[in-house]
Amino acid sequence: MDTVDLLLHPVRLRVVHAMTGGRALTTTELCALLPDVSKATVYRHVGLLADGGILEVDGEHRVRGAVERRYRLRPERAVVDAGTAASATPDDHRRVFALAMAILLAEFNAYLDRGDADPATDLVGYRQHAIWLDEDERAQLIGELREVIVRHIGNEPEPGRTRHLLSPILFPTEPPSGPPPDPERA
Repeated sequence: MDTVDLLLHPVRLRVVHAMTGGRALTTTELCALLPDVSKATVYRHVGLLADGGILEVDGEHRVRGAVERRYRLRPERAVVDAGTAASATPDDHRRVFALAMAILLAEFNAYLDRGDADPATDLVGYRQHAIWLDEDERAQLIGELREVIVRHIGNEPEPGRTRHLLSPILFPTEPPSGPPPDPERA
């Protein structure tokens, strides 16, 4: 199975999200982070990610006679390259977007199902804004957002930090408008 097929599955992508930040986790710990997914399913998908080289074994120890492995994400393997993304068909984009929305919904429901979920205190946000941009403004906006996100994406887990899921989505909702009206002809 290639990297794209490995990553384009809701459970596997949620495992990848859970492993970010240099974490090394056992499958048991992953199960605790994905309480809405059966243990058998988590174990199966961790195995596929490890076989595909996206996760690597970081250590092993015995627990009640069984060997428990600790896994670490190989972030350089958990990406879809620009060429592959550029060659995606509209149907590929529909499938990936639907998957992203399904994962987002599953993660949000898992958050709300926790006993301590408090969206107001946690500053949960899910606003949508319609903005008008020309090509240069769009490129500038994407660059600025990337710069801010990249500054924080390498943060590792430490006391006081909570893992958050950030899902920026940007797409045009209508075709580009023509040139601005000529004020002398109006």
